[in-house]
Amino acid sequence: MCDILVGLFSKTPEDIAFKKNIEQFKKFKKLVKAKKYPDALKLGLDYLEKVPYNHDVLFTIGGIYYLNNKFRTAISFFDRALETGDSDVEVLLMKAYSHQKLQENKISFDCCKKIQILDPKNKPASNLLAELNS
Repeated sequence: MCDILVGLFSKTPEDIAFKKNIEQFKKFKKLVKAKKYPDALKLGLDYLEKVPYNHDVLFTIGGIYYLNNKFRTAISFFDRALETGDSDVEVLLMKAYSHQKLQENKISFDCCKKIQILDPKNKPASNLLAELNS
């Protein structure tokens, strides 16, 4: 009998919060996949309050802001995503595109150069560099 009760009390509040966060993350991904960006954005921002450095969520929210032509806001999320792993070529590329849209070509150029170091055969970065140099 005692063994059964031990199992009842073994779940900590952190375990419950973690499971809830995982469910929220899955719902966020479904909304993005369904292209329900306003709902995804709201849920993603709420999720980040609990899990501030989830790389995928930061990148995806940055992407949503990019699609909405809110490049400065997108960059802030890409920068946070890069804090968790600054060798992510996709994040660097989106950051480069955002800076290009804001006519901040020097920063865009620097992002592309970083990408070329990490992935010398990256075609989008090479194309953007060629565009920036013309």
